[in-house]
Amino acid sequence: MQELTISKFKATCCRVLAELGKSGVPLRITRRGIPIAEIVAPRVLSDAEWIGSMRGAIEIHGDIVGPVGAFGGWE
Repeated sequence: MQELTISKFKATCCRVLAELGKSGVPLRITRRGIPIAEIVAPRVLSDAEWIGSMRGAIEIHGDIVGPVGAFGGWE
């Protein structure tokens, strides 16, 4: 993990983030030697990973296309 001071990060933010995206090496931002943030590159999901990824997460009970309430009392 690389470390960078907050002032250096502010001055070179765009370049540092571009390098992080290419290398994938996490970055720790420090202020006076104390870590205040860690930045990691996002994980890129392939189509096979996200399609169907919520399978089994919900369960449907009852009729989901019928009317919600009774309409008999309306005029």
